[in-house]
Amino acid sequence: MKQAAAQGASTEKPAKQVALIIAGPTCSGKSALALAVAQRLGGTIINADSMQVYKELHVLTARPSAADEQLVPHQLYGVLPAADKGSVAWWRNQALTAMQAAWAQGRLPILCGGTGMYMRALTDGLAEIPDCGESARNEARTFVAEHGPEALHARLAEIDPEMAARLKPGDSQRISRAWEVWRGTGHSLAYWQAQPGLPPAPCSFVALRLLPPRPELRARIAQRFTDMMQHGAVAEVENLISQQLDPSLPAMRAHGVPELVALLRGELTEQDAIERAVLATGRYTRRQATWFAHHALSAPGLTYTLDTCMPPCEQFSERKLHEIISFILSGIDAAQLVP
Repeated sequence: MKQAAAQGASTEKPAKQVALIIAGPTCSGKSALALAVAQRLGGTIINADSMQVYKELHVLTARPSAADEQLVPHQLYGVLPAADKGSVAWWRNQALTAMQAAWAQGRLPILCGGTGMYMRALTDGLAEIPDCGESARNEARTFVAEHGPEALHARLAEIDPEMAARLKPGDSQRISRAWEVWRGTGHSLAYWQAQPGLPPAPCSFVALRLLPPRPELRARIAQRFTDMMQHGAVAEVENLISQQLDPSLPAMRAHGVPELVALLRGELTEQDAIERAVLATGRYTRRQATWFAHHALSAPGLTYTLDTCMPPCEQFSERKLHEIISFILSGIDAAQLVP
């Protein structure tokens, strides 16, 4: 009887693994929400912000504090030196490893961040693009530095009109990437994106999406950057400058870094640097909000949208938090049934 029961039990299909996504624009309170949820549900918080992976950028990227990291496990925060160039493929591999470790420990993986392409690499999979070579990368960077992204966009339109049509002429990073892929592989980035690639993560997702009103978000961005200036932001940038890093590296383009570099070189006053950094961050959050509003993070019915910024963890409304936790738990039950 025991053997028969064991055999019967072995034929039961195990419940599908589930992970939680907490996404939204910069400064909307994602980290505080992730901490509150992780404390109540036994979660491991996995960074999904492309700038918070860099060791040297603690203040300027508003990474979780050491005290917060002691409360629940945090993964992929401050793991790369600024001299390295993180990629979506690298992050995807690291995140999958962290998710598997969390499940093995009986914990809920909580992917927290504002980098939409990181999320999409897990929810939708990722195109595999061959290495383009340093020569192609240098060519793109040099051309943009000398002539501007609009000029490179015009050249791209001549040889790869399909990809050029997808990109804004002023988007230097994506235009450079499209150019280097074409030069380095002989194929359009659009071609590689259409090829079978890496599959989605082997799990279902429940998501919390923060889309606060613009005025509320702008006020928080301005206040936070002022606070950063008082708590070591300039020293962080001085450290980056001392390393004589390539200005095209991702860490050197983090919000606030170019403006504070200009401040330290005497090219901007402190007030001008703050205003420019706040304005640039605000523009970026508009793009983030648009992206998250138009890209699904989960199966239908498994995303909860909050139309406000989240306060510090200790100021949460217990009623609201209970509502969020209830949604997550019911969502996990439903997500385990998603094919």
